[in-house]
Amino acid sequence: MAKPRSAPSAMADGLLDRAIRHSGCSAAMAPSHPARRIEVAGTVAPAAANDLLAPPARGQAPVRPARLSFLRNEDWLAAFLGLIVVGLVLAGVRPEAPRFKWATDAAIASKAAEQRPAVEALLADASAKGAQDVATATAALQGALRSGDRARIGGAAKALGDVARGTKDPGLKKKAAAVAKGLSDASAYVSGVFSAENLKATAVVGLGLLLLSAIGVALLGGSVRRYALGFTAVYALASLALVLAGNSTVSYWGLEYVIFALSIGLFIGNVTGVPAWLREAVRTEYFIKAGLVVLGTSILFTEILQAGALGILQAVLVVSVVWYACFWVARKLRVDDEFAVMLSTAVSICGVSAAIAACGAIQGDKKKLSYVTSLVLLVAVPMMVLMPWAVRTLGIPEIVGGAWLGGTLDTSGSVVAAGALIGESAMKTGVIVKFSQNVLLGVAAFALSVWWALRRGKASGERTSGRVIWDRFPKFVLGFLVASLVFSFALDAATVEATKATLGSLRTALFALAFVCIGLETRLSNLVSMQGGRPAAAFVLAQAFNVVWTLALAYLIFGGVIFSGPVFN
Repeated sequence: MAKPRSAPSAMADGLLDRAIRHSGCSAAMAPSHPARRIEVAGTVAPAAANDLLAPPARGQAPVRPARLSFLRNEDWLAAFLGLIVVGLVLAGVRPEAPRFKWATDAAIASKAAEQRPAVEALLADASAKGAQDVATATAALQGALRSGDRARIGGAAKALGDVARGTKDPGLKKKAAAVAKGLSDASAYVSGVFSAENLKATAVVGLGLLLLSAIGVALLGGSVRRYALGFTAVYALASLALVLAGNSTVSYWGLEYVIFALSIGLFIGNVTGVPAWLREAVRTEYFIKAGLVVLGTSILFTEILQAGALGILQAVLVVSVVWYACFWVARKLRVDDEFAVMLSTAVSICGVSAAIAACGAIQGDKKKLSYVTSLVLLVAVPMMVLMPWAVRTLGIPEIVGGAWLGGTLDTSGSVVAAGALIGESAMKTGVIVKFSQNVLLGVAAFALSVWWALRRGKASGERTSGRVIWDRFPKFVLGFLVASLVFSFALDAATVEATKATLGSLRTALFALAFVCIGLETRLSNLVSMQGGRPAAAFVLAQAFNVVWTLALAYLIFGGVIFSGPVFN
């Protein structure tokens, strides 16, 4: 005889039956919740009545029909957020980008002393070529440098930059622009960062991101009120990180905003603790994935044409060989595969951006991402100083040295800065190689996504079908590729250039938010002791191999050993 059911159980069954009837779903169609699965057939005890009526947990949206399930998937929502941001900017919604760059009087005095020889050479060149407008502007800058008046220097540098844009002589134009850019920080006062106008611009960007991102939070079942409160605090911390990184001296040494954002988050998370009202806004993956979609607008396949065959050849050989070498070393040191993928992608392509893209592509642990980005920045600083010194000391040809820098340093800015210490041809070659490697980031992100989905299926013994790959594929990568393809082929160069500053500012804001959140979620003791220092050893060994391998390739490809080296006018 069947055991009679208790009254509460019968009542729960009745509630469930009525809920299903009123929703128009059959028992077979009743959606399951990952945290509270209900088996109508009876093999699992029915949920209590209050469980059926309880609000969804954080990050879980109210149950919707299967065809709308993507509206409660963070991957899709992050991709939509990124694409909406890009679409609004293309439609003409372009808030003024906040200014975080500033320099001290001492830093400007040092730069002025460094630029005096270049200013004198430019004046002589302009006078010899009869370029009176350039000569006049350069003479005014020379007088400002002699006076030591920072305001005069800034104004004269800006005037020279304006004149340079209209100069027809290519060589003179580049020299004048370089001098003007070298002294542009003279107008970057810290008071400008905290001016009412700039604070308003910062607030407008934050408010826009809050309003757009809150839609996804609501669809995920989060509290919009608590999210708005927490977002305001996280955005303020992210802005503080951008201010600290905006100092010209800090920027020169390659200390990017991500290290400050991470440090601020770590300090709060480990010293004071994360308050409950802030936790709703700690959404690392949401911000990272949306930022990566916006990053796609700067990965232009048309830049391959600018890079030329030699740059592409070196980039492919560096990325493929260094990636495999780092992955192999990491495995030998018993570093887990997830960590190894992030380390390999960071060291072989473009540092922090590549690490972020790899982490998103494989749905990686954000604590490991913070570890990798910290390693990248710590190792990059001595490399930026020592590599130009090595080129000069060892007598390495300028073009070869530039290709070496472009293949090993992680950002275009650091390549330009280090290349300028060697010479103009070194700087140009370095940028060509770096452009080629940056373009490969989109290809790498897509390939990693597919490879990781197949690898997971093989490890679990599950038959890997197209449907399984699609389910595991990080959907934000589609947004990244769409943005990259549209900006590479569908838009004219003028539109790409007009939207560049705004999109760059919004991308930076999203990544700064993400790294503050990573710090808030990370225990410092766990970060320091992570896998016994083996990932750091793997990264350093791989970077050492990268330096040697890339130098050999630079000699073979750009040194005239196999091909004729490029000639720059």
